[in-house]
Amino acid sequence: MENLMYFFLLDIPRAAMIWSALIVVALAAMAALIARRPRPEAVDAGDVLRGAQGGRLRAAVAGRARLTAEAEELARYAEEVGVAATRAAETARRRREEWLASQDEVEEAWKAYEAADADARRVAATTYLPVPRTPRTPAEYADRERYLHRAALSACGRQELSVWELSNALAHRNGWDPRRHPVEQEVVLRRAVRDGRLAAQRRAAERERAAWHTAEAAAVAAQSLRDEAFAATERARQAAHLLPPGGGTGNGPTRDVSRRPQQAARWRAARAG
Repeated sequence: MENLMYFFLLDIPRAAMIWSALIVVALAAMAALIARRPRPEAVDAGDVLRGAQGGRLRAAVAGRARLTAEAEELARYAEEVGVAATRAAETARRRREEWLASQDEVEEAWKAYEAADADARRVAATTYLPVPRTPRTPAEYADRERYLHRAALSACGRQELSVWELSNALAHRNGWDPRRHPVEQEVVLRRAVRDGRLAAQRRAAERERAAWHTAEAAAVAAQSLRDEAFAATERARQAAHLLPPGGGTGNGPTRDVSRRPQQAARWRAARAG
């Protein structure tokens, strides 16, 4: 037992030296590792800085792309509305020409009615004189019937009587009496022509009013499209100005309608007397 204690006490200093040497080596290795490892604070700051710059760049690129897409869409819409406004203006011009032509038709129909009315009055004035007496024989009535047919056919050939009125005259309907004296038949014929002219003038006036309404609606539609084209072009120009340098739409310059077009003309239909 004493020998064991003796050897144990002799080994303690050597063990302590070995443990001390191991601790020194471990400490030196840890110091070397710590010295070679970069500082966490510096690494984190650099990553954060680069991440922030990248985020701002991506946001700028996305914002530029969005503005460019919006500007291109507005430019396309302005171009489409401009084309529609041009077509509507052409349609309004044609409708106005049609309305002016219908006005001329009304004037011509009115002049024709006035001439027919003057003829009817002139022929009617002859009825104030006594009708010549003729023998009422079958031959006389046949001559009167032939006169009525020839007069009605001539009037229809001059487009003074309609085909319907001619058929009535030939069939002796609707007041056409072949037994009347030729003077009386001429009065009836002139009155029928006058009535036909008046009806034609009224139909022409109805067409003129319809053409005026059509032309007015076309003018309103054209003016509305002009205003929309002007507003759309202004929106497209403002969107293009918001783009950064070099961020054009790629579709060339926007249609130039910066000046507001003149108001579409309004027309009033001339009324025949």
